[in-house]
Amino acid sequence: MTNLFLLQLLNGVQLGILLFLVAAGLTLIFGIMDFINIAHGVLYMVGAYLVATFAAMTGTFWLGLLIALPAVVAFGLFLEFFLFRRLYDRSHLDQVLATFGLMLILTEGVRMIWGSSPIFVPVPDALSGSIRLLGIINYPVYRIAIIAAGFAVAIGLYVLISHTRAGMLLRAGASNRPMVSALGVNITWLFAAVFAFGAMLAGFAGAMVAPVLSVDPGMGESVLILAFVVVVIGGIGSVKGAFVAAIVVGVVDTMGRTFGPILLQMVLDPSAASQTGRTLAPMLIYILMALVLAIRPSGLFGRRGAA
Repeated sequence: MTNLFLLQLLNGVQLGILLFLVAAGLTLIFGIMDFINIAHGVLYMVGAYLVATFAAMTGTFWLGLLIALPAVVAFGLFLEFFLFRRLYDRSHLDQVLATFGLMLILTEGVRMIWGSSPIFVPVPDALSGSIRLLGIINYPVYRIAIIAAGFAVAIGLYVLISHTRAGMLLRAGASNRPMVSALGVNITWLFAAVFAFGAMLAGFAGAMVAPVLSVDPGMGESVLILAFVVVVIGGIGSVKGAFVAAIVVGVVDTMGRTFGPILLQMVLDPSAASQTGRTLAPMLIYILMALVLAIRPSGLFGRRGAA
């Protein structure tokens, strides 16, 4: 049971890291641009498909990743320039409807190009196999690399936002966009940079998860729901909140799905406990979100307009 607990804890942290990479871009776009992008999960999906395609073409995952990330950024900028830029001044309802429709169109486009069958990406040889942790469990090296990469991105984001001029502009734009514009900052270029950065983070998450999960047309929709939960729990516009909330959501979701049925066997027979546990486990993160909002309506680290 101890081994299972540690294993699922690491799996939960890995899920949380992936959610953070998606939610960080989403919370920046929402917090700074006041733009609700339901199609953000598509960038996660496109990143996975592009790395699968380029890795197959080049024969190496790393070269495929180096090509896929700029391609995702270019695709994100294309969407921002030709569509999203025209929605910034529209109501949130218009933004939701337009980006939801775009999500459906792009998902079908991916299905037409790559098909509906899952695509599997092999784990890079340098990160294959597993290592023993704490002397009791074996854990895949690639999953550890995902966790390490996520923490590195989190530290880089902290430095960027808190200790650079670009971060100062991001914080100022989130707090008082009209004033930043009046001071001579090109808001159009700022928004494009924020969107490109968010697209890169989402694409990187999709690319990193490709060797772990199968790449399929529906993968963007499932991660988007969890990413929105992370943004709400952490606080809109707060990257620190997104990181903490992502880890919490990842651990709670993973632990709930694994240990929920086991704990319910104390009061129910095994078959009923298994069925009830599978039903209740997906609800845990929404119950957690409701509890956080009941105590802190702005989220764990939510501040008015803060990044």
